[in-house]
Amino acid sequence: MLRRGARYAAVVLGVWALGVSMLPASASGANPTRPVAPASVRAPEAAQFSAEGVTTVGELRTLDTTRTADRPGARQLIRHPGATYVKVHFSALRLNEGDYVTVSSPDGRETYRYDRSLDRTTGSDYTTDGGPGFWAMSVTGDTAVVTLHSARPARAVVDIDRFWRGYDQAEIAQHNFSTTSVCSTDARRDVVCYQSTHPTEYARGRAVARLLIGGGGLCTTWRVGNTNRMLTNKHCFSTQSAVSASEAQFNYQCATCGGSNPGPGTKVSGATLYRVSSGGSGELDYALYSVNNFAAIQGFGTLYLRTTATSTGTRMYVPGHGDGSPKRLSIYEDTQNGGVCTVRNANYNTWNISYSCDTSGGNSGSPVLDANHRVIALHHLGGCPSNQGAKAHLIYNEIAGLIDNG
Repeated sequence: MLRRGARYAAVVLGVWALGVSMLPASASGANPTRPVAPASVRAPEAAQFSAEGVTTVGELRTLDTTRTADRPGARQLIRHPGATYVKVHFSALRLNEGDYVTVSSPDGRETYRYDRSLDRTTGSDYTTDGGPGFWAMSVTGDTAVVTLHSARPARAVVDIDRFWRGYDQAEIAQHNFSTTSVCSTDARRDVVCYQSTHPTEYARGRAVARLLIGGGGLCTTWRVGNTNRMLTNKHCFSTQSAVSASEAQFNYQCATCGGSNPGPGTKVSGATLYRVSSGGSGELDYALYSVNNFAAIQGFGTLYLRTTATSTGTRMYVPGHGDGSPKRLSIYEDTQNGGVCTVRNANYNTWNISYSCDTSGGNSGSPVLDANHRVIALHHLGGCPSNQGAKAHLIYNEIAGLIDNG
């Protein structure tokens, strides 16, 4: 899915070269916590994320130049002004016993720790792309701080060659084809807006996560059943390598209604792909998989599939990450406290139901729930007035032996 960029910055720690601004902590006149970010260039187009029906939310960049530091403790900022996230790639990591590297946000709210063993049970999660090295978990915001932690100046090797940086909302709109999936006025609101008025809908939405695919693609995903199982669309990913390159970000939502203050949430990587649907993206279009560090996300709850067909006129709602935004809920059709979202046609075709509840790119993979809070469809197609979701009971028939549906 990802190809190595044409240029890279080698990092040697103990002698540590991490880009033009890698400075030793003792450098005269230098503030080691605020080095200038290294130069980078956009990777070739063949290396950029591209998948039909998946929202592109970032670009791959390769580091340009190197500089040497003479002692551990120096820091490197991997920064792209205005980026919504930064995801750093280590092409090699050879550390001494007891040494480790952290990738952090500048304020320390997010910190991921990697030692020589890359053991997820004692260190942090990470993703892989089938090539050498590994990807650190993405850091929310435009800056990732990479730091070597060592008690002695012994030789260590850390190679950083590239990073993904997230687009802002204007860039997402620029880089993606827009299908009219917001029907009339956009009635979606931040999930927290419904915490007191619709507490069950709010609570069920906690099982829904933002899915970052390969560093540059975006869908929605969610827990299904009582075991370590997740669902999204087949058109979001359909191979083990793509699952291994993905992050599911739970609790990525604003703290206040109408705010712009989402926290980093909890991020876990994709583990094992269990099953994908047959047929094209207009059919059942599902992918069933698991995640690493499952215990970290169990507290967000889970959802269950309805095992029988729904009916036209059924009340429904959709939580998801349309446009890559913090989680929003579609409960009303057009205006708040007006008409609620309902199923327009429970038998739109063999595989799908239809509705005009608001969605947008990035909502692919969102659950469609009824008033009993069971999943009646898996959202995957936009186009007002007939946004479409694959029938959940048909999906259940195919994966029942792989999930514990409660």
